[in-house]
Amino acid sequence: MGQDGFKARLTHLAPVLVSLSVGILCAHVLFASPIELYSVTPFSEDPVGSLGNAIYFVVLVGFGATILFLLLKRKRDRLIAIVVGFSLATAAFLLSFVYLSAALGLFGFPFIEILVPISFLLTMLVCYIIFKTRSKFGDFFVLLLGGALGAFLGACVPTLSTVLILCFLAVYDAFAVYRGPVGKIAREGLEKFRGLSFTFRDIHMGLGDLTFYSMLAGHMLIYFGLSPCLASVFGILLGCFLAFKMLEKGGIFPGLPFPIAFGLVFGFLVVLFSHKMGFEFIGLALGGLRSRPLPLFYSF
Repeated sequence: MGQDGFKARLTHLAPVLVSLSVGILCAHVLFASPIELYSVTPFSEDPVGSLGNAIYFVVLVGFGATILFLLLKRKRDRLIAIVVGFSLATAAFLLSFVYLSAALGLFGFPFIEILVPISFLLTMLVCYIIFKTRSKFGDFFVLLLGGALGAFLGACVPTLSTVLILCFLAVYDAFAVYRGPVGKIAREGLEKFRGLSFTFRDIHMGLGDLTFYSMLAGHMLIYFGLSPCLASVFGILLGCFLAFKMLEKGGIFPGLPFPIAFGLVFGFLVVLFSHKMGFEFIGLALGGLRSRPLPLFYSF
């Protein structure tokens, strides 16, 4: 969402680039680490199961947005703060534990028990800065959370499910902004959802946008390599800039359709032209083959 008189500039891409950079770094740590990760999708990685995974994610996102809108409509500000605070605290704790485990696993650090109190302290710090200080550091931590969460999802969701989830969410985002709860929240009470959005030079963006940008870039890095990852990042940034240009007309514009579309197209074009894996992916999508296992699924 942009303000009246807004003019899109390349500098508006800075927070997106920061979040993507964090996501790529986190994805690299997960890829290089010996820790064991598991798929977070409820269904198998075949065409039907992947479709179910995409619907599952859309239902989760839509349900969460609807609950927040209903709380906003009933002016339950305190309950909104509790729900948002609990959600962010849970995410911050889990991500802190996962990435500390991955980073220390690179050096063979044996004392995993110490990670719980450290993760707890980091979670308290993040929540204090976001909800109590109300400073620009809070927005910076939103960027970090978006990048880290997106990379985690990109690592734990297989390829076909990732593509379908991102495509379905992009379509849902377009609906939710103009006809659904997301647009109503943005118009009526975005300031009450601190931690789920950030502001940079008259632009308001959601944590979900950053998360799914990094999910795409991180998945490309882990599954297909650096070149497809960089191509997807370029596509995401191009899509974001085009979305920002649309904001010059005023009002709001969905943050997922353009960046996800360009990110997927640019990333998989590089895959097709540089890796035979690209043709294996087409076989997966059309023939129902199982995707290759995640290259980071090792054990300690």
